[in-house]
Amino acid sequence: MKIIGVIPSRYESSRFPGKPLADICGKPMVWWVYNQAIKVSQFDEIYVATDDERILNCCKEFSIPCLLTSKEHVNGTERVAEVADITDADIYITLQGDEPLMESFNIEKIINLMMSDSNIQCATLKTAYHDPVDVINCTTPKVVSDLQGNVMLFTRFPVPYPKASLNYKIFKPMGLYGFRRSALLSYSGLEMGPIEKAEDIELLRFIENGIKIRIEETQSQTVAVDTPKDLQRVRDILTRSGP
Repeated sequence: MKIIGVIPSRYESSRFPGKPLADICGKPMVWWVYNQAIKVSQFDEIYVATDDERILNCCKEFSIPCLLTSKEHVNGTERVAEVADITDADIYITLQGDEPLMESFNIEKIINLMMSDSNIQCATLKTAYHDPVDVINCTTPKVVSDLQGNVMLFTRFPVPYPKASLNYKIFKPMGLYGFRRSALLSYSGLEMGPIEKAEDIELLRFIENGIKIRIEETQSQTVAVDTPKDLQRVRDILTRSGP
């Protein structure tokens, strides 16, 4: 079974232009993500997928395999789908380019989840929020799943609402996605539904088209870099702990 890791990296982020090249302790953010990925022995190949020559040139400087993809993609999953179209693998793992602290054991966990059941077309992980600031922050997505371990909803709103009980957790969907090649190749042809358009969360396209997404809980201290303030938070963490 062939497994390819893909790091989609777009320069023109609406909230943080040039984010993949942002300096973190002397290295660009994309370097940190790639160096977490190469710790995982199950990958046969790992690529950065970008639409920008500046990111491509940065990857060349640091000897990171990189594929130049279309500028027309509206999200990272469409970009990874293009990679699936020009490469041949059984499973593709997306590592978000703004998750420089992603733990290698969680990358292994999503790979093992995909390999555990050939019926799983798409999978991701979730971890409980502990900081109330993250819970109410609309830039941080939340996820709700059913009792069979399938995603019911991704949203930027804090759910569930505590009407009848306080015995609940609010979960963060992690920036790790697993896909079968067939699921990726079908993604761009699926209709973008009203919830995806409203929430701007790309995996909602599968949910709104009736395709199940498997999810497992894990522990993680990763911090997604959505804003310059998040970037400073990551810098502080790495300064304290080292690479």
